Amino acid sequence: MLASKRCAMSNEKPGGFEEKLERIDAIVRELESGNVKLDRAIELFKEGKTLAAECEALLKSSQAQIDAAMGPSG
Repeated sequence: MLASKRCAMSNEKPGGFEEKLERIDAIVRELESGNVKLDRAIELFKEGKTLAAECEALLKSSQAQIDAAMGPSG
């Protein structure tokens, strides 16, 4: 079932942090397999870079929410 989820995910842009992280993991595994043609490797690299930036933005947003919840005494 997990493999079918990953296949479905490769055709759509993941939404949440965990889904993005899973997709990045799948991209890394595919690139490390050594069975990827150059054009596909570039496509995967770009997708991974975009997902990594999105994850970073989500983490920064989460940190800001935590900081706000802690208040000025933190």
